[in-house]
Amino acid sequence: MTAREDARRILAAAVAAADARAAVLRALKLDGDALVVAGEERIPLPTIDRVWLIGAGKAAGGMALAAREVLGDRIAGGTITTKDGHAADVPGLEVWEAAHPVPDARGLAGAADALACARRAGAGDLVLCLLSGGASALWPSPPAGVTLTDLGALTGRLLSAGATIRELNTVRKHLSRIGGGWLARTAHPARVVTLAVSDVVGSALDVIASGPTVPDPTTFEDALDVIERYEVTGAPAALAYLRAGADGRQPETPKSGDPAFERATAYVIAANADALRGAAVEAERVGWRAEIVADDLEGEARDVAGQIVTYALERQRALHDGDAPLALLLGGETTVTVRGSGTGGRNQELALAVAIELEGREGIVAASVGTDGTDGPTDAAGGMVDGETVWRGAARGMDARGSLARNDAHPFLRATGDLLVTGPTGTNVCDVVLILISPVDQDS
Repeated sequence: MTAREDARRILAAAVAAADARAAVLRALKLDGDALVVAGEERIPLPTIDRVWLIGAGKAAGGMALAAREVLGDRIAGGTITTKDGHAADVPGLEVWEAAHPVPDARGLAGAADALACARRAGAGDLVLCLLSGGASALWPSPPAGVTLTDLGALTGRLLSAGATIRELNTVRKHLSRIGGGWLARTAHPARVVTLAVSDVVGSALDVIASGPTVPDPTTFEDALDVIERYEVTGAPAALAYLRAGADGRQPETPKSGDPAFERATAYVIAANADALRGAAVEAERVGWRAEIVADDLEGEARDVAGQIVTYALERQRALHDGDAPLALLLGGETTVTVRGSGTGGRNQELALAVAIELEGREGIVAASVGTDGTDGPTDAAGGMVDGETVWRGAARGMDARGSLARNDAHPFLRATGDLLVTGPTGTNVCDVVLILISPVDQDS
């Protein structure tokens, strides 16, 4: 087995360990006539009139199928919205496919359907909400006076400027009738139970999917701070709404202590740490000494790449002949400030930046992948590179540094054979970076 073959096995194990459908099956158990949630909450089903299932995200299809497997005909109905190409046929549910990361009219319809379902729920009903990465964009529900075009323009500008998911969702929550706790407010007084697959560093429930069923600690002022920090212009109606909210002329998102949350509970059932642990087990199985370095990786992708390579080379210099090769695992989510007009994503950009740092080095293979199987507006999950990647590109007439400067990692990695393409994976727990390090002759 080559290092690259091992890397593919390790990355596949990472995704499998965070499988969203399996996570729901672990989190929902029937015990007699009771539903046990996450081993912490027991709901006697004879006390529930109807069960409604609503959800959104790239993993919504698999999560809904798992809930259906557990609850069967107890589910009265519901609706889910997922990204194009990620859908699954779930009996008894309305399934919407929509655009991501910039929202479209189909997502608007899916969000409206979810709110309508929440309104139908009565005091004796249970609303089971299934959330995963991508839900913020897939459930757009702008307030009156703010168009979908405004919301899309603002989202696109913040993404291009390198805003973090926490910053982006702070803005989204304040331009939504579903995020920031509004879904729980709509469903009240029904009982609401949320299961979330985390795609954010730290797994804060108010950030995952923009926190539709939990209290929102952020404010209109916080949202405006993000806009000002990134000097975002355009979308005048959206900006006017945020300013009106900051002035007290629009309702603030529901906060802790609001009656909407008296009967609402939420649980993170899968996160990046699960993927890293699964990868570590597989790495050890195929002969690498595994170390989980961090699960809170953040920052500009090309800057993070330099830090990772510096650390990897230090670890390589400490290895000697006969030492077991080393697998370093990191997780999190970097950002990209778009400076050019190329094609790529944060994982491909990180991989290309790593390749430049590794040029001419031996004994290191590095990969960065999105666990959902998509990276930016491309068909790739990420990239896998080594010390010869830059040379392979040059042999094909391509300049690695120029490609990085244009944010054009995808064509370069495609030409060198270093793209990782998995297709939709059924989960979304941020990104995984894998560095495989073998001993080399220090004098070479």
